[in-house]
Amino acid sequence: MNTNDHNNTRLLVTGASGQLGLRVVHHLLNTLGVPAQRLIATTRAPAKLAALAAQGVDVRAADFDDAQALAPCFRGASRMLLISTDALDVAGRRLAQHRNAIRAAELAGLDHVAYTSMPVPHRSPLLIAPDHAGSEDALAASALPNWTVLRHHWYFENLFMTLPQVLPTGKWYSAAGQGRVAHIARDDLALAAATVLAGKGSGKNTWTLSGTRAYSTVEMAALIAKAVGQPIDVVPVALEDLVQGMVAAGLPEPLARVFASFDTNTAAGCVAEVTGDFERITGRKPQAFEAWLAQSTPALMGRH
Repeated sequence: MNTNDHNNTRLLVTGASGQLGLRVVHHLLNTLGVPAQRLIATTRAPAKLAALAAQGVDVRAADFDDAQALAPCFRGASRMLLISTDALDVAGRRLAQHRNAIRAAELAGLDHVAYTSMPVPHRSPLLIAPDHAGSEDALAASALPNWTVLRHHWYFENLFMTLPQVLPTGKWYSAAGQGRVAHIARDDLALAAATVLAGKGSGKNTWTLSGTRAYSTVEMAALIAKAVGQPIDVVPVALEDLVQGMVAAGLPEPLARVFASFDTNTAAGCVAEVTGDFERITGRKPQAFEAWLAQSTPALMGRH
């Protein structure tokens, strides 16, 4: 896209040292051609972004638990991408952080905030959905003149967390039933976020970013089995059995219940919607699961 109409605005990416944030900054600089001097990257660990700072990106330390310090940190930016934080250690902490960031954006006089959410957060059984629902509500209730909610479907890359337990045994224990997942590559989500941040759209918008197809666990297992050259059997289990299996494998029970609720969410049909929103934002189709799998198979096999 052409960013010339916005060439006087400064763009801020929070969580810029994370996997998604790094790819957003990459697309801003290299795909969309935004000059480094227009970018502000915030992180808890500025040393991790030394290479970006050397290119001219304004790297700032940001503590989302400190509401008062955030507004000065955001000052000078016009548009901000608020990447949802990873603060899942204390109940309610992540939502409080997001509210702090939205309030700070108001105080700093930002024109537009984009937020990375999830599909249908207000009616999802996923145990972390209230963080996203509350964050969307805070954005809608804010005094910000423009905002964009980017409802991200699950990353293909989440399979890197699942398959190390599946591949050694060939057994995929699932409580997702016949539910389907319209997942998408993390890099595609980064491109969409970068495109919005660089000036795509104004007003108040909610986009749901999915892949081109929704797959059941059985369909995914068949494709992965073919790619890695070994059989994978999907074993249907009750939700509580899935939780106790994770606990037996060493996960703390609260965390096991969060992970198991992803299957509950899939079974409820909350991540099955295929939309064209990614293409509407970027002008291109998202990477197909089969193509991602072909390029990722060596890494997937190396994880077990």
